[in-house]
Amino acid sequence: MFTTETQVRVRYAETDQMGYVYYGNYAAYYEVGRVEAMRNIGFSYKKLEEQGIMMPALENYSRYYKPGRYDELLTIKVEVREMPGVRIRFDCTIINEAGEVINEGYTLLTFIRTDNHRPCRPPKDLLDLMRPYY
Repeated sequence: MFTTETQVRVRYAETDQMGYVYYGNYAAYYEVGRVEAMRNIGFSYKKLEEQGIMMPALENYSRYYKPGRYDELLTIKVEVREMPGVRIRFDCTIINEAGEVINEGYTLLTFIRTDNHRPCRPPKDLLDLMRPYY
């Protein structure tokens, strides 16, 4: 299984009137986690797009346990539990500074060719980077 962690500090603009992270921002935190997870194994979304492949979202699920708060340093833990095929699922756990899980969820994406918008397999170089984790 492939696992990485990255951190984000909650900015004022990401909070609602109560000082809590606005629920819609968790999807953006998941994206930060996904991008950094790819970067941590030596691959980037930019490289993927240069190869003519994009990764649109098919599903996004989020479960809220406690609020994230302004200026808090959050840890985004990302797991890819299975080798990707035409689809890849990123499971995310967000942890506050006190070590409490405040949010869990996942994003399911698919690989598509940019020229015809048809599903495709991930590029070989990405699979080669991920294979040692499985």
